[in-house]
Amino acid sequence: MDFLGNLGLGFATATTPWNLVFCFLGVLLGTLIGVLPGIGATATIAMLLPITFQIGDPVASLIMLAGIYYGAQYGGSTTAILINMPGESSSAVTAIDGYQMARRGRAGTALAVAALGSFFAGTVATCLVALFAPPLTAIALRFGAAEYFSLMVVGLVSSIALAHGSIVKALAMVVLGLLFGLVGSDIFEGTPRFTLGIRQFSDGLNFVAVAVGVFGIAEILRNLENEKTREVMSARVSNLWPRREDFRRIVAPVLRGTVIGSALGILPGGGAILAAFASYTVEKRVSKTPQEFGQGAIEGVAGPESANNAGAQTSFIPLLTLGIPANPVMALMIGAMIIQGIVPGPDVANDRPALFWGLIASMWIGNLMLIVLNLPLIGLWVSLLRVPYYLLFPAIMAFCSIGVFSVDANTYHLYAAAFFGLVGYVLVKLRCEPAPLLLGFVLGPLLEENLRRAMILARGDPTTFVSRPISAALLAIALAVLVVVLLPAVRKKREEVFVEED
Repeated sequence: MDFLGNLGLGFATATTPWNLVFCFLGVLLGTLIGVLPGIGATATIAMLLPITFQIGDPVASLIMLAGIYYGAQYGGSTTAILINMPGESSSAVTAIDGYQMARRGRAGTALAVAALGSFFAGTVATCLVALFAPPLTAIALRFGAAEYFSLMVVGLVSSIALAHGSIVKALAMVVLGLLFGLVGSDIFEGTPRFTLGIRQFSDGLNFVAVAVGVFGIAEILRNLENEKTREVMSARVSNLWPRREDFRRIVAPVLRGTVIGSALGILPGGGAILAAFASYTVEKRVSKTPQEFGQGAIEGVAGPESANNAGAQTSFIPLLTLGIPANPVMALMIGAMIIQGIVPGPDVANDRPALFWGLIASMWIGNLMLIVLNLPLIGLWVSLLRVPYYLLFPAIMAFCSIGVFSVDANTYHLYAAAFFGLVGYVLVKLRCEPAPLLLGFVLGPLLEENLRRAMILARGDPTTFVSRPISAALLAIALAVLVVVLLPAVRKKREEVFVEED
């Protein structure tokens, strides 16, 4: 009965006119930035963080940001199918068969399959969030400082394991993020550290400036360097409703993709992207006609699209229950919660039940809005694809600058954003993935705080981390993940996936 009562509270919160408006704005903007290649959900949410402070209502703010995230997963499939250019990284797999379907005159069917599969997977994943979040929250409330430290170690190790390319580079990004997170004043003694004598560093590096720089400005620079000519299909998209045979072929891939995405989305390190690749691999292996994959197999669209949307939804589980980000977007969501004065973690469910359950209920409402938005407005999205990027980037850059400056009207943050924009661009040129850096930056202060608190409670005895059962189990998991990822076969596969994405 408590579960139904909580769901009722969630829908009552999410269906207020104010929250419905922000849910609609979120999914609309998410679809838009998913359709336009080269912007991305991470950069957009980073730019909108300051606006959430101006909105004032934390529920509406988080509903909007969540809508942007899973809306971008929908929108990314449109460009992948129509112009063979994924709007989101997780839609890269969709482009393989989706674009071939479009070339054969079945663009409408491919878009409909992507939308319907995404809606089903998003609905199921939202139900999983509602079912598993409360018991996990109850478990998390039993965690002490040692358990939280070990849990964050698992998160950081997993982000290294699930990052793409070189393990050494992923580890370096985590360490760099941890170092940036330590800039400021000592959390217990107030002593300045790593401030270089600069007064503005005493409160630490501004989260919004770092996020906008590394993901927003760096992405603009990269796209200006590598802008490609877009060949948008001029043919009118029609025949949106799949045939009976199409439905028969997509049922199993959608179900398998939903399961794969729901499981991998919980893991730190970009589960939606990993889920899409895993789903495509599974569908190709179980198919009786694997030779059709790459030539326009409808299963190659249905499975990955279901997987990446399910992964996007279930990535909210560690955020809502443990306060641990599963990917860079969830790290930005934690930043939005902190801006609103909310401490991320298991206490959110008890202290702010309307926010907790309202956000969960809004995901189902947002998915329903997306199915209505995507298919009827295909013509509008196709028209937007014709806008040259050199006309888009000045507006994006101005929006970035206004957003960073509006945090507390400090021009110093603009210099910091520009600096981190250059840092992010250099990292891209060095083929270093910036996602582990942001996770390290967010988790660094929390990791240090729980490490020192646990040592104080244990009177300086480091064995407290292995003598407490839950903490020891989490550290064992972290060690096992690290051992597995160092295996030669796994390292080779990581680099193959990295090359495929490039």
